[in-house]
Amino acid sequence: MIRLGGNGIPGADGDPFAFAKAHREFGYGAAYCPPAAIGDARRLADIEAAFARENVTIAEVGIWRNLVTRDAAVRKAHREYAAEKLAVADAVGAKCAVSYIGSYAPGSDYGPSPENLTDAAFDDAVEAARYLIDTVKPKRAKFALEMEQYSLPDSVDMYVKLIKAVDRPAFAAHVDPVNLVLTPRTYFNTGALLSEIFGKLGPWIVSCHAKDIILHHQAALHFDEIIIGKGIMDYGAFLSELNKLGRDVPLMMEHLEDAEYALARDEIFRIGDAIGIGFVNRARTPQRA
Repeated sequence: MIRLGGNGIPGADGDPFAFAKAHREFGYGAAYCPPAAIGDARRLADIEAAFARENVTIAEVGIWRNLVTRDAAVRKAHREYAAEKLAVADAVGAKCAVSYIGSYAPGSDYGPSPENLTDAAFDDAVEAARYLIDTVKPKRAKFALEMEQYSLPDSVDMYVKLIKAVDRPAFAAHVDPVNLVLTPRTYFNTGALLSEIFGKLGPWIVSCHAKDIILHHQAALHFDEIIIGKGIMDYGAFLSELNKLGRDVPLMMEHLEDAEYALARDEIFRIGDAIGIGFVNRARTPQRA
């Protein structure tokens, strides 16, 4: 049974119990953590209790800050923010707090720069991950980095190398296979990419992002994200690999308009039905006409 989750549910800033119930009624078995501050102990406790009551796993707390920028003041502020988000994730029992590592491009959070892929960038990524983990000392949640096209980790092997270099049990792997579709060869064989991802990173994977990708016919190589089912991501392979892990690893849809989440959800359910894979809370989902 896979735990599918995503956005498209109103009320994130309101009552956690109503918000969690809405997730379950929508057919979600996982959720992004609603907004919370580490100083609000009551809200943190309510969030954990609310989602547990509805059998909905809290998958992720998003950080999304540049953790390696050369602007010292910005880097300090971003790392303080990241530490709070990792602490929030630990407090509510989320699977992870996740961020991109950032960029050396001036004035950018994650923009392309040749320096992003250097040995020095690797060392900075290791230092940043260790700093956050050693500062927060999470007992339940993990810290993870999102796979990226032009910052680290930019390949499966690079992710394995980072995990080994960070050398902290609280550092884990986050999977977004669309972000590793870098060439037409990979684009036309995403099943092989997924096999490599899960084969090499399986024991460390704590959460996944679900989206799709399309290659355009134009002179300069150009990919775009697209609603699930309209691209070429092999979701049969994705669901099968995820299911084989044999533990709760959420699959979280992202980057869609609110009205598109039901369409993407139903497409993933359809593929799961075709290969005999079920979904937590799916039985309670209202059927669309």
